[in-house]
Amino acid sequence: MGSIAPPEETIFRSKLPDIEITNDIPLHSYCFERLAEFADRPCVVDGVTGKVLTYAEVDAAARRFAAGLHGVGIGRGDVFMILLLNSPEFVVAFLAASHLGAIATTANPAYTPGEIHKQASGCGARLIITESCQVEKIREFAAERGVTIVTVDDGPVEVCHRFADLLATDAGAIPAVEIDQDDVVALPYSSGTTGLPKGVMLTHRNLITSVAQQVDGANPNLYFHKDDVLLCVLPLFHIYSLNSVLLCGLRVGASVLIMRRFEVVPLMELVQRYKVTIAPFVPPIVLKFVKSPLVDSYDLSSIRMVMSGAAPMGKELEDKFMANLPNARLGQGYGMTEAGPVISMCLAFAKEPCEVKSGACGTVVSGDSHGYINDPEATNNTIDQEGWLHTGDIGYVDDDDEVFIVDRLKELIKPKGFQVAPAELEALLIAHPSIADAAVVPMKDEAAGEVPVAFVVRSNGSEITEDEIKQHVSKQVVFYKRINKVFFTEAIPKAPSGKILRKDLRAKLAA
Repeated sequence: MGSIAPPEETIFRSKLPDIEITNDIPLHSYCFERLAEFADRPCVVDGVTGKVLTYAEVDAAARRFAAGLHGVGIGRGDVFMILLLNSPEFVVAFLAASHLGAIATTANPAYTPGEIHKQASGCGARLIITESCQVEKIREFAAERGVTIVTVDDGPVEVCHRFADLLATDAGAIPAVEIDQDDVVALPYSSGTTGLPKGVMLTHRNLITSVAQQVDGANPNLYFHKDDVLLCVLPLFHIYSLNSVLLCGLRVGASVLIMRRFEVVPLMELVQRYKVTIAPFVPPIVLKFVKSPLVDSYDLSSIRMVMSGAAPMGKELEDKFMANLPNARLGQGYGMTEAGPVISMCLAFAKEPCEVKSGACGTVVSGDSHGYINDPEATNNTIDQEGWLHTGDIGYVDDDDEVFIVDRLKELIKPKGFQVAPAELEALLIAHPSIADAAVVPMKDEAAGEVPVAFVVRSNGSEITEDEIKQHVSKQVVFYKRINKVFFTEAIPKAPSGKILRKDLRAKLAA
């Protein structure tokens, strides 16, 4: 019997020229490498208050806050959690981590206490930065674990430090720290191959490499410049916004306009008032734009680039959206937290742009992956021995080397670009005494793209209702993880191995 030839290995490369990537300075030094040139330019603009911080002011604030963190016991290699909506304080806190050689893990303030506790304990967070309205979620946990709480407003003085007090520390108190490029600086959480949340270790090298491949070089893939105004409405606790908006914006000396949360009318007001030029969005925001009757009431002509990611956008939605923005280029990117996060980027965004096809996610960008914190098994399942990251997604590259994503091998559900692990919801469902078995799959939704729905087998004699099941889950999870609909069934289809046959359930929904 003849031997079977090994599969042919094909490596796709970017069409753009190679660039030099800095490998000898930490992330904050890389982002502020041109500080002397940008010192007096606006760096962070608070869309709520209108307050403007220059590059020199942001750099100085990060240094002072790093010194303040050191004063309460945070040092090289320590993890602290940023539990904040978009704000100047978020920016300062993240940069302070880099100054100290510490690690910032980011979390959604909408999380339930249980979700916050899981992440904080899983990564060993020693301090949490948040708002006073969040303190009750973490007070007991922090007391039990010896975790320090810092509030950006006036929190309960008996249990909290004030952000402003740490910010008043002399920057000279920062200890001399030798930071290695392979030290972890960011620890965003993503769901991986098992569908359970895992902390993704992103090093100084990871993030510098990713930002450089987007905005550095003679013909950068993502052509931002110092006169741009970047709208930062996507949550900074998500790697897309943290990397491709904040860090890329800082690197080129642009102004980053901070919006705490998305609302379509205030967003259009900010675009008009500040003449926003770069608009990083996700498809649900684009859908709100398209459906708003007020779009024509605002001058959005300053926008020259619309970036979309986190979920696919269909051609029909693209076309409707772009009819309102005749001066803009729109394109999609593809990535995952584990990739740091960019995998491919639309060449329509380059300084010397290329025409791209609707639905394409751009061309390949090389990445550098470090794995999951405290989870070597998951790391080995995702990054092979040759260093290749296995994304779990199905796609293809056409004759023009453009990447198209067809479907996901991973089971993640992405309502509005957020990540929902079916296994997490299934565990909550099965824990209910009136539920014998359950499976969670995505169902298409016009507003969110897709939403989690549950197939449920009632326990013998149980008469549990759809509303009771929804309430059981919703009180334990953040809003976007809530079950949208419940389908009662006699049995959950499974393979002999016990694995849920989700494709059969998705077929039922499509029938």
